[in-house]
Amino acid sequence: MPTENTQILLNARQQLDQLIKQIRNEGQQANLLPALETVLTQLDSMARHDHLTGALNRRSLMAMLDNELARSFRTGHTFTLASIAIDGLEQILEQHGQAVAKLVLQRVSKEALTMLRTLDSFGRVAANEFAIVMPTTWLEASRKAIARLKLRVEQVDWESIAPGLKVSFSTGLTTNAHKDTAESMLKRVGSALVTARTLGANQISEIEPPLPDYDPNADN
Repeated sequence: MPTENTQILLNARQQLDQLIKQIRNEGQQANLLPALETVLTQLDSMARHDHLTGALNRRSLMAMLDNELARSFRTGHTFTLASIAIDGLEQILEQHGQAVAKLVLQRVSKEALTMLRTLDSFGRVAANEFAIVMPTTWLEASRKAIARLKLRVEQVDWESIAPGLKVSFSTGLTTNAHKDTAESMLKRVGSALVTARTLGANQISEIEPPLPDYDPNADN
């Protein structure tokens, strides 16, 4: 994936150089607009995605989370935020090297992007941490989605990447709450992920957000 992004950037740079030369030499700009729009679309995609894995970058994922919080506030729909981390990635790095560790991140990301719904948002928010925004999804349904992703990752032929390589991931889950922000949700799901990792490999931990305080005098 990083090679693909590098090639896209090189192609975009070459196309921009050619377009600039045409504008200088010919002075005609209208016929160049479609080509410029194509280049800008490519650059916009690169600005929104993680260069290594192809997932959304942290900034883009947080923007999607903000949007979902706003939509949930308007509609009252619950949604789930998941956080996953590769188990023992540091050991994989030490045992098999950086190239294999990168391939692991890329392959897990590929499996997630292939399996998740089009309305879900999948992004890399830290070196070994991905987040998934799952609109209109309760915890029970999100657990099933994570179970399907775990099965896909388990079925990958990791031996073809490195002898003896096995890959799993731990998961934290939470749902949105009243007055949540993107940062507060990410912090809460991060705590759930920490708990899952302390339980061992391939574990899931959930944190239910607290209910809003009830004021019996509020309606009086």
